Amino acid sequence: MGGAWIGQAQWRILDLIAEPGLREFLATWAAWRADEARPRLLHYVACVAQPVEKNDVPHAAPPDAAEPALASQLAEHLWGLVPGVHRVSLDDGRVLLTLLVGDVQSLLRQQRPEADTVFWNGLGLGLPRTGHASQAPIDALKTVARCCRRGTELVAPHLDPASLQALSACGFVPDAPAGIPQRAPLIRATFDPAWQPRPTRPPLPDATLAQQLVPGHCLVIGAGLAGSAVAASLARRGWRVTVLDAAAEPAAGASGLPAGVLAPHVSPDDSLLSRLSRAGVRTTLQALAALLPNGRGADWQETGVLEHDAESPPRLAWSDGPGLDWSRPATAQQLARSHLRPGTQACWHARGGWVRPAQLVRALLATPGITWRGLARVARLYRHGDLWLALDEAGAPLAEGGQLAVVCAGPASALVSGTPLPLQLLRGQIAWSTYAQAPRDAPWPPQPVNGHGNLVPHVPLAASQGAPGWVLGSTFERDCGVLPVSAADVLAGRSENLAKLRALQPALAQSLAPAFAEPPGAGMPVRTWAAVRCAAPDRLPLVGPLDAQTLPGLWVSTAMGARGLTLALLCGELLAARLHGEPLPLEARLAQALSAERLLQRR
Repeated sequence: MGGAWIGQAQWRILDLIAEPGLREFLATWAAWRADEARPRLLHYVACVAQPVEKNDVPHAAPPDAAEPALASQLAEHLWGLVPGVHRVSLDDGRVLLTLLVGDVQSLLRQQRPEADTVFWNGLGLGLPRTGHASQAPIDALKTVARCCRRGTELVAPHLDPASLQALSACGFVPDAPAGIPQRAPLIRATFDPAWQPRPTRPPLPDATLAQQLVPGHCLVIGAGLAGSAVAASLARRGWRVTVLDAAAEPAAGASGLPAGVLAPHVSPDDSLLSRLSRAGVRTTLQALAALLPNGRGADWQETGVLEHDAESPPRLAWSDGPGLDWSRPATAQQLARSHLRPGTQACWHARGGWVRPAQLVRALLATPGITWRGLARVARLYRHGDLWLALDEAGAPLAEGGQLAVVCAGPASALVSGTPLPLQLLRGQIAWSTYAQAPRDAPWPPQPVNGHGNLVPHVPLAASQGAPGWVLGSTFERDCGVLPVSAADVLAGRSENLAKLRALQPALAQSLAPAFAEPPGAGMPVRTWAAVRCAAPDRLPLVGPLDAQTLPGLWVSTAMGARGLTLALLCGELLAARLHGEPLPLEARLAQALSAERLLQRR
């Protein structure tokens, strides 16, 4: 395998019925690290019928592993592995482990990851491990074959004649026996059927450019969370990315709020949004830990988040199992610490916290390969031959890209792309202040509180030279994109946010009410910050090519609504995966729900 991946931009491995502790993955990761000719990106898709136990991983590390610490690094990510698809990002995003947890055949049929190498233990997919090779069911091997390209190598332990016959029937040609350090004796087979394999229907519409593309130069329009996330994902894959933004500094729009909450969504049926939010929270937390390791407590903090809503109490889809790593009913002690009445129906999100988005945006834009240009207002994109040009309002070129341009311009995305995107404008106002403007005995919760609105306490405020303070909001003013906010609208927004605080933290709202009553003006204890976001009709982001046939190379990642912190980085990885034919970083059904092409289908 090491020789096969030399000179490749990426290598994709599919591990069927992975060993407990992910032994093969650890050995492959160590081999990738030790190989100077390694591919830029290593994708490893591991299929497991049951969640991997965190405690199994340290014992699975090969005794001769070059990096014994790899096992402990991996173990830190193995939490909350409910059935479905989970992405673990390692080595600065260059090693991507995708865990398929549950029914192997069903997940493979849904995800259809294309593999360069397949590890198979000789057992039928979904059957319990017996310690002995068994005859491989034809239907299971057909599922595997659909994940192979011509030339994919399959590595398996010694098989009985019936299993070898099944391999041949599915298009695999056995090679001479060979061994690799982690498992022996082994056989190798190459997928090289005598017939022309019938193309399988991909989980998402085929973007023809992805099959021809070699990373070169590209344009990204917008330097908020969406644009910086796309730029970083592409730069890690070898692109030279020019990011253009109309403002003088990054994160000048809706991504510039003083602080925001990061928490999963919960629902009794574990809805699409709930599953999507968990994938997004995991992606964002991994990025924060990798990009801002010294920013804990100053730029972000995984404090946990308490959620409650009297009108619609949060209800969980589980009462036990790995889902409790994500969210569980709040305890009496957690309610008391947050100054809420006993018996309040609330849940505790252990994997939640707060983030200063502008700091994350700057860290993403610092990825090697990215050039950021401010004061570059793009009026529209124009395709000249095979290249995309960014034009200003006078029609003069601002920048020339390559075959790819990605629009991440929020409310301006439709104008810049020149396509009729049905985006709804959402103006939002937040209230914020320092603790110096609040009563000393104000009953602050120790962590963010979420519900109908959210409160972020104990956060350093950049606008007050890092003084600790609080952020509350936000309003949802639909179909409104007017900035700055009028004095009358400021008063209305303050009133709405105070009402949200009364629902979230009744005792604290009573304590802060006098500060909210102060009229706007100099010395006002409670200040207002406002920005305009946008959303699609179904309230889900738009990610992918806008029209691969008539506008090749024009992609979009926008319409994050109020969930930019949760979804922007996941959308950046989804866009890059689609562009390069990589394994998807989330369930195929969720990726389909985010596909920008869904709007074309409705027109």
